[in-house]
Amino acid sequence: MIYRKYVKPVLATGIICILFGCTNEKDKKEITVDNEPLNVILMIGDGMGVPQISTAYYFGDREANFSQFDNIGFHQTADKSSLITDSAAGATAFATGKKTYKRAIGVDQDTVPQQTILEYLKGQDYLTGLISLTTITHATPAAFYAHVKDRDMHDEIAEQLTNAGVDFIAGGGRKYFKDRKDSINLFDRFKGSGYNLDTTALTNPDYDKRNAFIISDEGLPSKIEGRKDFLKDATLKALDYFEKNNKPFFMMVEGSYIDWGGHAENEEMLVSELEDFDETLGAVIDYVRSHPNTLLVVTADHETGGVSIGKYYDTDDTSGKKTEVNDRVKVYFNSDQHSGELIPVFAMGTGSERFRGIYQNNEIQHKMMDALKNE
Repeated sequence: MIYRKYVKPVLATGIICILFGCTNEKDKKEITVDNEPLNVILMIGDGMGVPQISTAYYFGDREANFSQFDNIGFHQTADKSSLITDSAAGATAFATGKKTYKRAIGVDQDTVPQQTILEYLKGQDYLTGLISLTTITHATPAAFYAHVKDRDMHDEIAEQLTNAGVDFIAGGGRKYFKDRKDSINLFDRFKGSGYNLDTTALTNPDYDKRNAFIISDEGLPSKIEGRKDFLKDATLKALDYFEKNNKPFFMMVEGSYIDWGGHAENEEMLVSELEDFDETLGAVIDYVRSHPNTLLVVTADHETGGVSIGKYYDTDDTSGKKTEVNDRVKVYFNSDQHSGELIPVFAMGTGSERFRGIYQNNEIQHKMMDALKNE
């Protein structure tokens, strides 16, 4: 199907042009590439810097899927309030194209709500999806649909999600929709809006409805706690859902617990979460290669842990003598907090060449919008 949608198909725009003249050709361009819609997939490995990605090359038993990218850049993470950002300000920059203060969700530094790329594309008749391992009201996914002054306003964020019209939702956070201080059951609102809702398992989507899979009270378990392939499975189900509905889509997928591994200074957790993210990435790359009119962008909001990959030593229990093991490495943590490292950006598909170089984190949204408008 050839799908065509103008950026601003509004009668008032035409009237203004007649009265005053219009010189902004950018607004009149179509969201098409070769007369087809451009799908956008944004994958965010929360807390994922170059050292975290490097673990895929030292601890994995296969070639890392990051090796499949030719278009690679870096972004600078500082926000309006701090050189060391958080997930809220970082994701808000990705979603709105504007830097803001730490802890802000979908608002600028004056707490004024800003339209997100997800909301904009909803207005262009795109399907939308959000997948996270944490509660779906957590900072990263929330920044794409909510507008609050502080990331901990989970009850308000959850209520805004029920009105956001996101077509495919998968993650945790049951308690913010059901066990609320105001005693309102927001799951009833989902059902009243025609959602296929499952609060216990990631089941097959209903292709004729919007779908919400909110399957744990808080976040899902980590990999070392027994989580299976939720991230990959949810992503594949979302892609299948979008394809069956034969419409363009925007989807954000968050590998949330790479960040948590850094905060916990837990090598096993970090390595296993990065491996899970890389496996999901491989499935998405397969989709992009078979659907060339898709833009895939992979990045992180910040690095967590000040991680480095260094020498591994065996220590003699009796003498305490350390001996370097030449065919092994170890993950070292500088802290349990975020760092100010430059963050890599990997891009593939239509418009991916825009993501080369070094730029500010909010430029990622601008580059995605430019690709959508085929500038």
